[in-house]
Amino acid sequence: MSRITKSPASARSLHSLLVEASRRATADLERVLGPQGLPVEFWRVLEVLSDENGRSMSVLADAVSMKLPSLSKLIDRMVAQALVQRAPDPLDQRRVLVYISDVGLEKVRGLRGSVQKQRSSLESSLGTEAGRELKRLLQAFIGERSS
Repeated sequence: MSRITKSPASARSLHSLLVEASRRATADLERVLGPQGLPVEFWRVLEVLSDENGRSMSVLADAVSMKLPSLSKLIDRMVAQALVQRAPDPLDQRRVLVYISDVGLEKVRGLRGSVQKQRSSLESSLGTEAGRELKRLLQAFIGERSS
């Protein structure tokens, strides 16, 4: 019987490490949101909309890093659960904006502290300086790719 061993981090590609880091961070967030019956994708949308400013689908898709068709299906599910609502854009009736509902806002308010605690725990697990450096490097990486 052969054993599969993980490659040392230095031998793994940057892509592989980013995927694994994202998977682990998402799993940690799922542990906070799961007992409330809230998928991580719902949380990301609710968190963006929690400022109570409506967003067009394209702006929201960019903010939550989703493709429009996937976001549209997600918003349909969230509307069905009364977490968000669609309304015509008051400046352009042809466009639709997505807003957080009172139910969605209540969810955010109820979970924000737990999510923040999870995020703080994640950052502190690296140590203050390493956490800051990792955030700086990731922001630089993302900035390079978005231009």
